Amino acid sequence: MNKAMSWTELERYDAVGLAELIEKGDVTANEVAKQSHEAIRALDDHVSSVVEVFDDVVENPSKDGTNLEGSFKGVPYLMKDLGPTLAGRLQEMGSKLMQGNRAEADSFLTSKIRSAGLNIIGRTTTPEYGLCSSAENPELYVTRNPWNQDYTSCGSSAGSSVAVAAGMVPLAHASDGGGSIRIPAGVNGIIGMKSSRGVLSVSPNGSDLMGVVSTQGCVSRTIRDSAMFYDECRGGAPGEFMPYWSPEQSYSSLIAHDPKPLRIAVSHEWGDYKADPHIVSELTRTAEFLESLGHHVEWQTPKVDFYKAYQAQTDCYIMNFSQVIAGLMEQKGLKEPPSDLIEPMCIRVWEEGIDATYSKRAAMQAQFNDVSRQVGMFLEEWDIILTPTMAKPTPAISTKEYMTTSEEPNVYDWFQNLWSIFSFTPIANVTGIPGISLPMATLENGLPLGMHFLTRQANDGLLLQLGAQIERALDGAWNGGNKPEVHVSKL
Repeated sequence: MNKAMSWTELERYDAVGLAELIEKGDVTANEVAKQSHEAIRALDDHVSSVVEVFDDVVENPSKDGTNLEGSFKGVPYLMKDLGPTLAGRLQEMGSKLMQGNRAEADSFLTSKIRSAGLNIIGRTTTPEYGLCSSAENPELYVTRNPWNQDYTSCGSSAGSSVAVAAGMVPLAHASDGGGSIRIPAGVNGIIGMKSSRGVLSVSPNGSDLMGVVSTQGCVSRTIRDSAMFYDECRGGAPGEFMPYWSPEQSYSSLIAHDPKPLRIAVSHEWGDYKADPHIVSELTRTAEFLESLGHHVEWQTPKVDFYKAYQAQTDCYIMNFSQVIAGLMEQKGLKEPPSDLIEPMCIRVWEEGIDATYSKRAAMQAQFNDVSRQVGMFLEEWDIILTPTMAKPTPAISTKEYMTTSEEPNVYDWFQNLWSIFSFTPIANVTGIPGISLPMATLENGLPLGMHFLTRQANDGLLLQLGAQIERALDGAWNGGNKPEVHVSKL
């Protein structure tokens, strides 16, 4: 293949940078798509992050409706195989049951992504229905961490995070129902922001409270790529349940300036869960770094009923996922989940939640309200809450206790074990506040460790602004300037 640029050059450009090259005529959208496709061919056998590449839109970036005059100018982009649909394309959701499932139409967010000028060239791996922490079903794929292939990429935005970390594409779709953008971003050494409610639409799916516990978003390698993505793709579709808001200033312009000195509350012990000692030491180092930038940092634990928070998230997952699984079975004419096509914990979730009463759901919603009010009051006093993205180190491949292939008989015990490692991310989903994972720490074995920042509802721009300040202070050298073992610069 005659490449448009060297692999080192490709790795140096983020999505905004590639868009500028395309606009100047130095490269074409077709050339960049072909080079991304070549990177996927060369690298993905090692990490299994991409389910399918769409050869036709690699050859013709405008074929599916990508606006080549949009801000991203046809930059290649990958879509998680869950959530927003692509007209005429397969969406199989990490599930054996859904193999061959083909979407009839673009989702609203898909149309926004295309309008922004992103060329969707393929789809990425996810755990079954996005429920668990790792995209590992050997009958479909085992997605591995590009920094060390003996470790998981986590999830559920597994493949997207790996593809971006490895440099296959600069930007990819992700979604987050309990940390599924921030967790894989953290373990793969990239940037992942879960936006507030009222930013990105889930249309045509339900936009009520239960529908927007999970939010859509992206993973990237630079703050400005994430900023432009949210600037371009935000907004509600007709008939939304709630208002969709716009910031007074675009994120792309906001991030050019440092935030004012911020009040940052740092913590790592939430309820029964606390971070491992090395992770605490990295959190301490991060807090000291933020102090050096002029921010006021204190060790303060949010005044929140964490028992209620984890219970509400557990009940929400069980009730919501049981309905998702029931709806998919109905499409297939099934009344019971087949054990050879649906993973064991997903079946247990269906069994536990399918007959839940309205009273149980109402009690859960009351817990959501209580926790949201408590977090809201705490964030009146503090601008930012800082925690690690994960409480424990990245699991090795085949660590079944966190997977939906787990043999744990009690679904509630399984979820409580999940919260022991993913302790700090779910609260943003319960409350609707934004959170971001930034790649600025390291585990003892050298794998990346994300640092996790939360702020008040509709203040997403502050997270990006703080991220940009940190990025500048690091001279853009996230992860200390190190690159994964599996990476385009090493081709």
